Amino acid sequence: MSQPPSQPLNEVEVCGARITLLGTAHVSRESAEEVERLLEDGGYDAVAIELCPSRHHALLDPDSLSRMDLMQVIREGKVPMVTMNLALGAFQQRLADQFGIRPGEEMRRAIEIGQRHHLPVLLIDREIGVTLKRVVANLPWWKRLFMFSGLLASVVVHEDVSEEEIERLKEGDVLESTFAQFAEHEPRLHEPLIAERDRYMAARLMQEARQHPGERILAVVGAGHLAGITRALEAHRHDCDDAQYDPARELEALEQVPDRRSLWRLFPWLVVGLVLLGFWLGFQRSPELGWRLVADWVLINGTLSALGALLAAAHPLTVLTAFLAAPITSLNPTIGAGMVAAAVELWLRKPTVGDFARLRQDTTRLSGWWRNRVSRLFLVFILSSLGSAIGTYVAGFRIFDRLTG
Repeated sequence: MSQPPSQPLNEVEVCGARITLLGTAHVSRESAEEVERLLEDGGYDAVAIELCPSRHHALLDPDSLSRMDLMQVIREGKVPMVTMNLALGAFQQRLADQFGIRPGEEMRRAIEIGQRHHLPVLLIDREIGVTLKRVVANLPWWKRLFMFSGLLASVVVHEDVSEEEIERLKEGDVLESTFAQFAEHEPRLHEPLIAERDRYMAARLMQEARQHPGERILAVVGAGHLAGITRALEAHRHDCDDAQYDPARELEALEQVPDRRSLWRLFPWLVVGLVLLGFWLGFQRSPELGWRLVADWVLINGTLSALGALLAAAHPLTVLTAFLAAPITSLNPTIGAGMVAAAVELWLRKPTVGDFARLRQDTTRLSGWWRNRVSRLFLVFILSSLGSAIGTYVAGFRIFDRLTG
């Protein structure tokens, strides 16, 4: 007689395939043990897990960040994304240290046992990069800045993980738990972060069911996704041809990264145009006023960017570079002061093998972000960029004030 499940479990029959949805807690030994019990008991032809290829790679190779090409990361403007991944990794490490279990252990068990029994392991979640881009696209720019800084603070500053955070993790994954406090006050986060992923994972399971009717699939998903995926599957359980429901079309729609509105793409250039117009008007009135406006632009923009680099404990030459670069790069939206400052910092203070080796552990503490040369490099990029961005608007208003005063 089979043992009753210790975790929430739903079964849905779709196009001849039987899909067992196991709702798990990502920081629970019981969840990991339940996954192991179900797979070891046999009877499944495939195992599906709530991971995308990127997160699957990070789960199996947590030290992959230590092998990244830092200059390429800087050049391609991927520092914010890598920093976020690093912060989430630090949060996971703190959980492991505090509670003695790694988040996502049930996913590891599913992968290991599935491979041991020669079962296909299906990655059914949407790429994390697409999800984050769709989250960002739903928010105005100032809320993006607030959210990004708040997320970093929430996963880095508190060294002990609270009971409230643990309860969130029982319903979703690390990504969802860090967004939860913002989603409570911003419903637009819920759609791309939860609802869309429910539909995406259901469509992936539907694809598999159509391709292999008669299969039994165990789908290991966070408990917070269980109801949504079940509803989506049941809504289309009898739609077994593309004329009724096309999972591929659904997946394609959910993988689209919203294009920034043309107005917003032009906005940085509009700011540049207004600043240059201000200079021209100043020189038209008098050379003295024109040079005063240029001086305001250089001093305000450069000083705030340099201050950002200084707060990141950058090398003195990097701070000077940020001061000199910001007034110029702010007039060219294709390159940022943070990119230039970070490149100089990398040249002046190349991270050692030890920095890469300690990266995951150092970033679990706030002070470690400044001590480790890799994470400090990211801080230089972010803080000098932020300083330059603030400086652009402060200096712009100063120019306007001088012209109208």
